Amino acid sequence: MKVIRKLFLVFLDMCAVCAASFLGLLLRFDLSIDEIQDPYMENMWRYLPFAVAITIVVFGIFRLYNSLWDYVSVTELEHIVLASGVSTLINFVLSYYVGNGADGYIWRMPRSVYCIYCFLLIAEACIIRFGYRALRLQRRKRIDKKIGANVMVIGAGEAGNMLIKEIMASDVLHKNIRCVIDDASEKIGSYLQGIRIVGNRDTIEENVERYNITEIIIAVPSASQKEVSKIVNICQKTGCSLKILPGICEIVNEEAHIGQLRDVQVEDLLGRDPIKVDLDSIMGYVTGRTVMVTGGGGSIGSELCRQLADHGVGKLIIVDIYENNAYNIQQELLYKYPDLDLVVLIASVRNTLRIKNIFETYKPEIVYHAAAHKHVPLMEVSPNEAIKNNVFGTLKTVRAADAAGVKKFVLISTDKAVNPTNIMGATKRICEMIVQTYNKRSKTDFVAVRFGNVLGSNGSVIPLFKRQIEQGGPVTVTHPDIIRFFMTIPEAVSLVLQAGAFAKGGEIFVLDMGEPVKILDLAENLIRMSGFVPYQDIDIKFTGLRPGEKLYEELLMDEEGLQDTENKLIHIGKPIKLDEEKLLKTLDEMYDICINEPGDSRVREMVKSIVPTYKPKNVEGEGKGDKSDKKNKAENHKASSEKTMDKSDVKADAENY
Repeated sequence: MKVIRKLFLVFLDMCAVCAASFLGLLLRFDLSIDEIQDPYMENMWRYLPFAVAITIVVFGIFRLYNSLWDYVSVTELEHIVLASGVSTLINFVLSYYVGNGADGYIWRMPRSVYCIYCFLLIAEACIIRFGYRALRLQRRKRIDKKIGANVMVIGAGEAGNMLIKEIMASDVLHKNIRCVIDDASEKIGSYLQGIRIVGNRDTIEENVERYNITEIIIAVPSASQKEVSKIVNICQKTGCSLKILPGICEIVNEEAHIGQLRDVQVEDLLGRDPIKVDLDSIMGYVTGRTVMVTGGGGSIGSELCRQLADHGVGKLIIVDIYENNAYNIQQELLYKYPDLDLVVLIASVRNTLRIKNIFETYKPEIVYHAAAHKHVPLMEVSPNEAIKNNVFGTLKTVRAADAAGVKKFVLISTDKAVNPTNIMGATKRICEMIVQTYNKRSKTDFVAVRFGNVLGSNGSVIPLFKRQIEQGGPVTVTHPDIIRFFMTIPEAVSLVLQAGAFAKGGEIFVLDMGEPVKILDLAENLIRMSGFVPYQDIDIKFTGLRPGEKLYEELLMDEEGLQDTENKLIHIGKPIKLDEEKLLKTLDEMYDICINEPGDSRVREMVKSIVPTYKPKNVEGEGKGDKSDKKNKAENHKASSEKTMDKSDVKADAENY
């Protein structure tokens, strides 16, 4: 098929040479055949075979038969002009100076004929090549109008231009681009690739109706995430499906390709640019080191392992209680990093002897402690388990790290540790206090890293919403006014890794996460992104705040204040003074209660004595007052009373403490 197309093109060019030769002579003599002198007509016919052969060879040298007709452009036009000029010059030299026969016959033509011939040849070669593309585009437009989606492109810059060109040239995609949106007032009313720029972002909804748009493509890769978020929010009100072009740094040679289009993601709705950390410049502290990650199979832990493996860690020790998670990250790392010295261990941080043995055997130099129970409602009805795993699991790991002479110990904390209203947040606050206490008693640099909700992590609200949408709804939101700070897993991990680089001991690192996100807005946008209309196709149901849940989360306690680091988006909370001896003594007493008493009333009181800011209620100032608190406490007591303890587990915990 390819050879046939080339031969057909050669044939058309042969016809073009013949036509240009005859028309050039005809134009020279004012379009009158009778005025053409006989020698010139005879010379043309005698030299024509040579002209055809020379032109075809020169066109071949300039690769005019290798270009794709679908994508002929200015480059091909340049080649056509050069090739036509060269072939005309050769023909002129041969016919004017070389073409003398034995009988004195010459092939000369009037000199002006060669100039006319050259312009005609260029025009005909362009018509042949660009005409095919024009006919093909018209045919595709007719097909697109019949079966293609009506598309609006947002962005009339270089990315939008390249994107429209690729869509128009594609045989696979059937998209009927009806209009372009751009905020630059000087562009409005102009045309981009023949498509009218109809207005700015404020006219999106109006033009969606006017042009019957069903799909919107956002092609502003240089815009900030905040601006993209604003545009996305406007577009989602239209009910159109959305596609978005990645950031300009992700596009090869700053050119937009249709294959790089992606669906709008939840991250696009956060309204802030992603946190960027130059890990290559700070990860020298892990290169060649023995590093341990507890909870290494979880969302944060597994990403930590990936980043550590990617930055030349000497030995990587993964500790996790869940064998499936541990197995998955093990196989992934072995595949991607076959030379990695990897150790994967199944162990509980609650087991003193096991953790101590691991530290003594492998002697890690750096530890990232990500193992914890994090699900707020589940921990609220099982406070003893939250305390045993989070508080005493951390305490045992900290003590083992201290005894083994670990250089750096990084605790993964949470914004729920600030003024906690749930047991999970309170346990994490105690973990921070343990880290700060042991930092003063040990040569190990103990630090904590605090961040908000992580998109896509286990237990995140986003996977829950997606499952509910797939099932036809309703999507459940606890409260219409509830807000949360969000960050992506890579952002969280970059903060943790940078904290390890900045760590001098005792700090609580906090990420500036921008503006909080309203969960209701997140649910509505996710429904729209799935192609449905909120409250019509998919309903949203408000279930009420869960035990221990509050309307908003904070990143810092009022007493802590802020201290800047080299990264302006990462801050350090100043440690709060605490009675360390009293803390350790209270922890001993609380441990005995956790393993010997099945109820949770006493252990909650112990937690409150350690964390004065812990106020176990749904939310302050909601008007539910004591009645709401009593109901929550009754539910918590009922749930925890139903829980039983295995005596063998109690005995094992007591022996391991």
